Amino acid sequence: MKDDRTSQFRDAHSDRNTAEQVPDTPQTRAPAYRLAFNDNDFLCRDELRPVRLQLELLKPEMIQNERGIESTVVLFGGARIPDPEHKEGARTKTLADLSHYYDEARKFAQKMTEKSMQTYGREFVVATGGGPGVMEAGNRGAHDAGGNSIGLNIVLPHEQAPNEYVTPGLCFNFHYFAIRKMHFLMRAKAVCVFPGGFGTLDETFEALTLIQTDRMKPMPFLMFGKEFWTKIINWEALSEAGTISPEDLKLFQFVETADEAIDIIDTFYSEI
Repeated sequence: MKDDRTSQFRDAHSDRNTAEQVPDTPQTRAPAYRLAFNDNDFLCRDELRPVRLQLELLKPEMIQNERGIESTVVLFGGARIPDPEHKEGARTKTLADLSHYYDEARKFAQKMTEKSMQTYGREFVVATGGGPGVMEAGNRGAHDAGGNSIGLNIVLPHEQAPNEYVTPGLCFNFHYFAIRKMHFLMRAKAVCVFPGGFGTLDETFEALTLIQTDRMKPMPFLMFGKEFWTKIINWEALSEAGTISPEDLKLFQFVETADEAIDIIDTFYSEI
């Protein structure tokens, strides 16, 4: 978007195009001659890490502002949880059994997107990690409703391609996990966590820590699948050991269905 306050100055696009049309000489071929902002080798130097961090923070923020997105509902969950129609190909029986949470994530995202569309897509926009599994289910549910959804992808050796249901204009790609996690939470009004692995655990505990330490406002924090979560994490043992307080166990709630989650979110915001 062009800023009229600086329109009296020659814009960067024009100078970049002009710089690429200069005569071919030893001087113009030298890397030192490249415009700094148009020099990928320079931008990827270790010393430019602070600039890259800033760019990853700014680009999704500016685009979401331009699209009028004011709040999100975030879905975390495993990339390996299959669509029930394809659960026979799951790596383990447990993953196959967990496939019904794909349907719950899809249903939840569809219903939340229908609510979002009543605000012209400004509030409670579904945001996922943009990949397969639960993330795909979330974006797919929003697509079913005919609305937009956000995908916050990250470059990985595996599972790095966006799923086909993310809104193209809201599909972002990250190098830095830290900045990606900031964008998950900057607009969040609810967090829904489905069964998952290391990535899901990382995102879950980071968000809970921010709420616990008053760095982020309390919000509906919903853990889908009590049997799964109580099996892999002994929450009560943390409280009994004194490493967390009993009150910290109230920062989140276990749910099983999309409708149950939506009722909790609706009640929470109707009471504010």
